[in-house]
Amino acid sequence: QNAFVTDLPSGWGSWVSSQFPFIPAASTNPKAALKSKIVAEFRPQSLIDELLLYKRSEDQIELKEKQLSTMRVDVCSTETLKCLKGKAPR
Repeated sequence: QNAFVTDLPSGWGSWVSSQFPFIPAASTNPKAALKSKIVAEFRPQSLIDELLLYKRSEDQIELKEKQLSTMRVDVCSTETLKCLKGKAPR
């Protein structure tokens, strides 16, 4: 089993080993063991959060593009352009 697998609850070690075969087995080399532990404990939550924000932003852009494509807009009208930019007086 892998070095980090020994800290998991009973039964989880074999599942983790089957899902992540690329993680090296326990080694007598302290550097290799440390690297294995770092990989095992890595939680990319900040990266996941950034990707979710990016995805939401992309979804918003796509929605606005769809909305604009269905609108018939007089591009010569400055008032219409101000409304599209959100700068129209209310």
